[in-house]
Amino acid sequence: MLTIREEGGATNMDIPSTKVQLKPRTTKQAGDAAEALALQHLQRAGLVLLERNYRTPGRGGGEIDLIMRTGDGTCVFVEVRQRQKANYGGAAASVSALKQSRIVFAARHYLMRLSRLPPCRFDVVAVQSGVVDWLQGAFDAA
Repeated sequence: MLTIREEGGATNMDIPSTKVQLKPRTTKQAGDAAEALALQHLQRAGLVLLERNYRTPGRGGGEIDLIMRTGDGTCVFVEVRQRQKANYGGAAASVSALKQSRIVFAARHYLMRLSRLPPCRFDVVAVQSGVVDWLQGAFDAA
């Protein structure tokens, strides 16, 4: 079983774990595995995938790991972070102010394409030692 902890009013639950390689050979493989695990968890929670690895054009832009939509139409920009250990604050703490500003920049770029602006929020899914923590509303666009 894989333990799932959610913040922001959600409850704890256990879901069957899937075969996801948690100790891959490269950092990219580790990130891809964590992103796949996060996507699976969010889809089980009822969110719908809109975009994966959305990037703004040019240098100095941003990238959003997952863009999801909730049942009520909220657009959720998700940053997935993976760490094997909790050193230096762990996976969730590794989303720095600079990283947040790049995610917000990319989100604004994404939203410019839409004819109507939906409600939005920024979540972080932290995968650490086989545990998935979904931090809803982890930071603001301000």
